[in-house]
Amino acid sequence: MSNNEGIPPGWSYNPATWGQRLPIIGLAVIGMAIASYMALFQLNVFSTVWEPFFGNDSRKILTSATSKILPIPDAALGAIGYLADAVTGAIGGKFRWRTMPWIVIMFGLAVGPLGFISILLVVLQPVIYDAWCTLCLCSALISVIMIGPAMDEMLASMQYMKRVKASNVSLWKAFWGYKEVQGKVI
Repeated sequence: MSNNEGIPPGWSYNPATWGQRLPIIGLAVIGMAIASYMALFQLNVFSTVWEPFFGNDSRKILTSATSKILPIPDAALGAIGYLADAVTGAIGGKFRWRTMPWIVIMFGLAVGPLGFISILLVVLQPVIYDAWCTLCLCSALISVIMIGPAMDEMLASMQYMKRVKASNVSLWKAFWGYKEVQGKVI
């Protein structure tokens, strides 16, 4: 069983503390603001997009064929992803790696793929479009910075679930945080 600080067995810190999660949540809110601004440009709410370094490149990237592959602008999907990051990061307390594995795993699945998609989109900018987008780069950097801390907490939950399985306790109940399971698992 973990200690009163919620430190998972074998860990030197608790990856679910507010001190660990608030920076991720803050970055997600900033990322959501950036992505929302770009989405509003893509939806023609704004006629121009801020670009301090690369001339007209942001317009080129944000109106590219890649940005229009899906029914809604790619930046709008990014804003939704960041919102999911912020919400799933904010739910639960410092024991959530053990008491709410479902939300921690959702958090990790929201943060991780968004970061990898951001990297892919950044790679496409110079390769396909011979252009760069400052706000896109900022958004991608935010996504990448968020991955490590979010994956730490997800790893703690996955290790907990592994211990549950080894203890022959219901994985289903442990995943959803049933209290009668928590007292039986190391």
